[in-house]
Amino acid sequence: MKAIVVDRWMEPADLKVQEAPEPEVTRGMLGIDVKAAGVNFFDILLVQGKYQSKPPFPFIPGGEVAGVVREVGPEAEGFAVGDRVLGAIPTGGYAGRAVVPAIAAYKFPERMSFEQAAGLPIVYPTSYAGLVYRANLQAGETLLVHAAAGGVGIAAVQIGKALGATVIGTAGSDDKLERVKKEGADFTINYKTEDFVQKVRDMTDGRGADVIYDPVGGDILDRSLKCIAWNGRLLVIGFASGNIPEIKANRILLKNISVVGLHWGAYAVNEPQRMPETFDALFKLYEDGKINPVVYKSYPLEQLPEALRALGSRESYGKLVVTP
Repeated sequence: MKAIVVDRWMEPADLKVQEAPEPEVTRGMLGIDVKAAGVNFFDILLVQGKYQSKPPFPFIPGGEVAGVVREVGPEAEGFAVGDRVLGAIPTGGYAGRAVVPAIAAYKFPERMSFEQAAGLPIVYPTSYAGLVYRANLQAGETLLVHAAAGGVGIAAVQIGKALGATVIGTAGSDDKLERVKKEGADFTINYKTEDFVQKVRDMTDGRGADVIYDPVGGDILDRSLKCIAWNGRLLVIGFASGNIPEIKANRILLKNISVVGLHWGAYAVNEPQRMPETFDALFKLYEDGKINPVVYKSYPLEQLPEALRALGSRESYGKLVVTP
C-alpha cells in the first residue's frame, strides 16, 4: 500500500510516499480503508523527533482517520464491514489502510463527509470536554477563545455558541476573523493590531470573560488573567506559542478564579465512559446543525509536506486533511 514512511528523524519537507506493508488486524482492532486523515501540528514534531513520544523506526505518522471498515478483528464488537468510522490513533493514518482499536472507533453521521470526519476526532472532543466537563460553561456566560481560527479554536467557537454563550474570538488576520465570525463568534479581536485585554473589558462592560479558552500559552495566558471575570475559569488547552507560562497564585485568589487543565487523551485511561458520551454529544450537535467541522483544504497524500508547511506557518484555518 502507499504510505508516508518515516525511517529516520527528518523535516516535514522530506516526507515522501513509499510502498509499505499493510497493517495486521489483530484482536479488538478494525482494518479500514483510509479515505481521509487529519493533519496536526504534533505530526511536525513527531517526524522531527521532538514529540513527547518517539515511535520506533520505521513508522507511519498520522493520528486522525476516517474511512470504511474492510476487516473486523476478533472481539471487535459492534462493527461490520462497510461501516463508515472515524478515530484517533497513535500512528498509521497517512496510508491507504490503517488499523483502529474498535474501542476508539465511532460510526459518524451519514451526511458528514470523510474529510470532515477526519478533522473531528481530536479537536472537537478536546473543545467539548474542556468547555463542558472542565469549565462548566453556562448559557448566558461570555467565552473568550484564543486562536479562534485554528482547529480547536473553531470547534470551541461552535460549541460555545451551541451551549448558549456569548463568544469572543481572537485571531491574527482579518481573513481569519471573518471565518471566526462566520462560525458563530459574536465579537472578534485582531490580537496583532488590538489590545485584546482592553477590548474584552469594553465588550463586557468591564466585567471580563467568564471562561477563557487558551491553546496558546505564553504571555497570552498571563494577559488573559487581566480580563477574566469574577469566578472566571481559565482553561489551559495547550502551548502553541512554545512557551509554558507560570502563574502567580495571588492572581488566582484576587478574582476568585479557577485555572483548569484539559488533557483529552487521558480520559481513555481515567474516565473511559466519557469517550463515547462525548462523541454521542458531538454527533447530536452535528445532526442538529449546531457544529460543522471546517476543512481549510484537502491534499493528496503526496502533498503532505505542503499541508504541514501550511499548518506550521499558520496560514490555514480550521483543519487540513490528506486523502490517501
